[in-house]
Amino acid sequence: MLRFTKDHEWVRVDGDEATVGITDFAQSQLGDVVYVELPGVGRSVTAGGEAAVVESVKAASEVYAPLTGEVSAVNDALADSPSTVNEDPQGNGWFMKIRMANKAELDGLMDEDAYKAFVEEQG
Repeated sequence: MLRFTKDHEWVRVDGDEATVGITDFAQSQLGDVVYVELPGVGRSVTAGGEAAVVESVKAASEVYAPLTGEVSAVNDALADSPSTVNEDPQGNGWFMKIRMANKAELDGLMDEDAYKAFVEEQG
């Protein structure tokens, strides 16, 4: 199950854990990603709060936590290969995994159809 935020993050849920990254739309707007700053494992994050930073040749942009919880893993491979965010944003370009504190927060996120409509409205 994929869910999306209005800030262009995606969430893939597996049990109590959510994998988080930025959407294909977000990476296309950023351009070539050159650096990713990830949170530390064990850090508490709050839904809507800054959790990571992604820098591209165009700009630096915050990545917000779509859910409240604790960071249980980060994608260390992005330190050496930040371009993975451009190449596979919703796969190998994931940023972090969050052990969710409140699964009900998922109800506030968009499904894929709603996100596609949202992106088209931004167009």
